[in-house]
Amino acid sequence: MTRTLIRGGLVVTAADETHADVLIEDGRVAALAAHGSACAEGWSAERTIDATGKYVIPGGVDGHTHMDFPFGGTFSSDTFETGTRAAAWGGTTTIVDFAVQTKGQALREGLDLWHAKSDAQCAIDYGFHMILSDVNEHTLKEMDLLVAEGITSFKLFMAYPGVFYSDDGQILRAMQRAAANGGLIMMHAENGIAIDVLVEQALAAGRTDPRYHGEVRKALLEAEATHRAIQLARVAGAPLYVVHVSAEEALAELTAARDLGLNVFGETCPQYLFLSTDNLAEPDFEGAKYVCSTPLRPREHQSALWRGLRTNDLQVVSTDHCPFCFSGQKELGRGDFSKIPNGMPGVEHRMDLLHQAVVDGHISRRRWIEIACATPARMFGLYPRKGTIAPGADADIVIYDPHAEQVLSVETHHMNVDYSAYEGKRITGRVETVLSRGEPVIESREFTGRAGHGQYLPRGTCQYLI
Repeated sequence: MTRTLIRGGLVVTAADETHADVLIEDGRVAALAAHGSACAEGWSAERTIDATGKYVIPGGVDGHTHMDFPFGGTFSSDTFETGTRAAAWGGTTTIVDFAVQTKGQALREGLDLWHAKSDAQCAIDYGFHMILSDVNEHTLKEMDLLVAEGITSFKLFMAYPGVFYSDDGQILRAMQRAAANGGLIMMHAENGIAIDVLVEQALAAGRTDPRYHGEVRKALLEAEATHRAIQLARVAGAPLYVVHVSAEEALAELTAARDLGLNVFGETCPQYLFLSTDNLAEPDFEGAKYVCSTPLRPREHQSALWRGLRTNDLQVVSTDHCPFCFSGQKELGRGDFSKIPNGMPGVEHRMDLLHQAVVDGHISRRRWIEIACATPARMFGLYPRKGTIAPGADADIVIYDPHAEQVLSVETHHMNVDYSAYEGKRITGRVETVLSRGEPVIESREFTGRAGHGQYLPRGTCQYLI
């Protein structure tokens, strides 16, 4: 394989910022050395990348995506091919997607289907979590087998009765199993039983527009479910990872648990940091573009989420990328907000939006890399192969121009969806070149990758426990 040398850049990881050259051999980082040092000056390579004036950062690790995902009678509009290509454009070089077990199905059947969907399709490396929709004696035993082969995290839902929902007894049993086998339970924490009552009442009163999706999925019901999940995890002696935290009240539950020294972790997403219920209320059904669960919250929740990211009460920013086209998919819910497919596009813009947060002073550069690269890699058993730039790590590296300006738009994004959730938003910073295991997939703003380059990643267990 070609040796590659990256010269002149500022290498930014979660731990350090150093002016260093990076030598890549056989798809891995071979060495780093200070600019102009005798060591660096002695290196030679077939390919040299000039990163002068740029950041050299680890490829992003997005631990929460839904490619080709069934929901509400349709499927998310990005396939593994289109979605991973868009991820690469945005500087993400690893995704962990969700394989789905449907009711009455063995975990293995669901996992096999996701392997079939993704095989030879991905432009970047990928792994799987497993959605547990039917907790029973057989599937509990299967959890042990999956952990042994590198599926080390399992998602349960307190929401969506009749589809993905698990009751407290099922959740406790799954948590007890995870405590024994080293798996990590990921929780969609919303009180779905109560929410369904509020949905029914809203529709009966003629409140059918998209904005009511946010009003019925109350922040208190996210907080209540988060509290309940934490207590069940305490009883089981299991670590807990709460996905897509959107509300200040839910974050307070996580903060209190962490103050007790519990292995409780939280993820938020760019949409909760940059968008709000103002978007859900956009007229002429435009608000449907922003329907996701947990829902967008009033703008005042944003400052609490940013604070949680700074204090490490929230550890990860993932996308929950689950796009549905406005035309023909989101429109399924005209006249009934409960029929709008839940999900938003975002896999292409996470790294850029978080760099904008650096520019705006919300987080530091190293914290940017920590929440977008290093901690998700640790949380999901991929570190230090992924999430850092260090000898022995995969050469998943992004040359990032911190001064370039761009405007986010459906006209220029690469996700397979007919709108942008951030249409017209001006961003400072842009991906220039992306290497995946040393191979260029984006080169000077041109896609040079291919479907099938991405490798499936069996994962270790969580490396982020107290």
